[in-house]
Amino acid sequence: MPLVINTNTSAMNSSRLLQRSTSQLQRSLARLSSGSRIVSPEDDAAGLAQSVKFQARIGRNNAANQNVGNAISFSQTQDGFLQKVQSALDRMSELTVLAQDATKSVADLSNYTAEFTQLKDYISDITSKSFNGVSLFGSAQLAVTIDSDAATFAMSAADLGGATSTGVLNAYSGTSVATSTAANTALNNIKTAIQALANMRARVGANIERLNLSSEQLTILNENLSAANSRIADVDVAQESTRFAKLNILVQSGTTMLAQANVLPQSALRLLG
Repeated sequence: MPLVINTNTSAMNSSRLLQRSTSQLQRSLARLSSGSRIVSPEDDAAGLAQSVKFQARIGRNNAANQNVGNAISFSQTQDGFLQKVQSALDRMSELTVLAQDATKSVADLSNYTAEFTQLKDYISDITSKSFNGVSLFGSAQLAVTIDSDAATFAMSAADLGGATSTGVLNAYSGTSVATSTAANTALNNIKTAIQALANMRARVGANIERLNLSSEQLTILNENLSAANSRIADVDVAQESTRFAKLNILVQSGTTMLAQANVLPQSALRLLG
């Protein structure tokens, strides 16, 4: 190699290599500091695109799981009220039998009637209950979003006050225990109401089971998506630490070599001297 002064090729080459090692060292440090393998798009453009899609889907699944959780709470609240309705109907059926006792006086029947009426009013009041402003016992089905693609599940309605045979109130409307004959008619109607309530609680239970399965499915899906995203985006700390140590040595040795390369032109001064 010729000994020149104006152009220090060795120093230029050492400087270029040192800049590259320093840049790689900074990236390695950024990966270790952030815990992410992809600090900037140029690290892995295709991997970044896939990771962004995974993260978006995970977010939508979390939102859908929140919807499902709210729907489960809605259904559980429904069933809580329906349990109280069941207790009221059970007592009303007892009163219809007690009112058919020939030894009961008019005063006794009056007391039974008062209790019977209060229980009817109690059940009627429950039909107006709501959950976060949404009627618990309306006639319309509620559509619940259950996945990231906005698929929906239509929850079966629990229409306590329905005008059809499926409604509980309709089954014993107009009944009383004021007389033995009225109590006998009321008993048959209350039995119909109890069957309607049993069917309603079964539908609510089916809703809850379906929603629980959807929630579990979303949770498992997010676990798998998170694992897939981690393989793409998260840094392997052990591997990156080894790389960082190597690059750190290269930067130190490059700095030393650049200093040596900058000294070479001074050798020409000795010849001139």
